[in-house]
Amino acid sequence: MTDAPTTQTNDTDHQIGRIEVDRELCIGAASCIALAPEAFELDAENKAVVKPTWMTLTDEQLINAAKACPVAAILLYEKDEKKIYPE
Repeated sequence: MTDAPTTQTNDTDHQIGRIEVDRELCIGAASCIALAPEAFELDAENKAVVKPTWMTLTDEQLINAAKACPVAAILLYEKDEKKIYPE
């Protein structure tokens, strides 16, 4: 498995257009999963990956899950690629 970031994009009405997990930063704390199991899961390397079903959650739920990451490994972007979180 590569250490490249995992990414999922969104074409719906969400403000969030893309979620990326920086695999080099991720420590597998799973706080993102605790808050948004529809959006994240751990892979075989105990690193968070974004699930395609993340689009079923609200922007607020996704932002809260990203903020819960103790190492800020979850990056949120608007559809125009402007970074939402972390600032």
